[in-house]
Amino acid sequence: MPSKVSCLYLLTVVCWASALWYLSISRPTSTYVSHMSVSIRKTVKPHKNITFTNIRTRPLNPHAFEFVINEPKKCESTTPFLVILISTTHKEFDARQAIRETWGDESTFSDIRILTIFLLGINTDAVLNQMVEQESQIFHDIVVENFIDSYHNLTLKTMMGMRWVATFCPKAQYIMKTDSDIFVNMDNLIYKLLKPTTKPRRRYFTGYVINGGPIRDMRSKWYMPRDLYPENKYPPFCSGTGYVFSADVAELIYKTSLHTRLLHLEDVYVGLCLRKLGIHPYQNSGFNHWKMAYSLCRYRRVITVHQISPEEMHRIWNDMSSKKHLRC
Repeated sequence: MPSKVSCLYLLTVVCWASALWYLSISRPTSTYVSHMSVSIRKTVKPHKNITFTNIRTRPLNPHAFEFVINEPKKCESTTPFLVILISTTHKEFDARQAIRETWGDESTFSDIRILTIFLLGINTDAVLNQMVEQESQIFHDIVVENFIDSYHNLTLKTMMGMRWVATFCPKAQYIMKTDSDIFVNMDNLIYKLLKPTTKPRRRYFTGYVINGGPIRDMRSKWYMPRDLYPENKYPPFCSGTGYVFSADVAELIYKTSLHTRLLHLEDVYVGLCLRKLGIHPYQNSGFNHWKMAYSLCRYRRVITVHQISPEEMHRIWNDMSSKKHLRC
């Protein structure tokens, strides 16, 4: 007889398919960027008087949002070695499920505690919000604040993740922020980069470091107005497709963001906060922010690969897992 969880999961998949079909024929995609209050049953307000009480000046960006879906007790029983924050959108259920079943599986390493958290805002469509809430009730790995989920609010989503770690999981050793279309070679990340048997690092930040400047072409996806950022060069920043940092940096970045003018380019904004903190990101060639054709030996050398579909994620994971005995 099927278990209750299996039935709930099957029901969720069916509901997702129905909802996405309905939306595709009847509702346009909204791109609102403003704050919106939406009533969701699983509302959990952040604890008061935790970690952020020493700011004496008026915040420039008060981050005045509340958790409407939260997992505040995820770190109470055991302290994770690594927390993975994954930026995702409401319609990406297949991507989230592929991650849960492959590299984001929290039970992959028996001797190391890994925690996977999916980050979302609020969608302007109530049906999608309800579907995400049902998904959360099954998997308990989703965190949502009540800002509009959009491309221009990716910075708010990342700051929400920093806030969550600093508030609910401050004793974790390392944090990874990545996206839902990224494949992560967990063996390389854990054993070659972070090395659990070594002393935990502090004020540590690494990824694919970019040294560039603002694009002033209004047609570009990465357009930056001069009045928003007048400088001709950005500080060094890590590609938002995937970067790793010591857990103490999460609180530092969040607190710094409260007094740093908000930019819609999330990875650039994190770089600005790091410059204020005097933290220089380390270059690591294992982080790839582009698509890379699959080959076993090539993927064994990297930490992240970009633009991987849910189907590819399963195929790559299964192939690498079944051929660990082969040499390159």
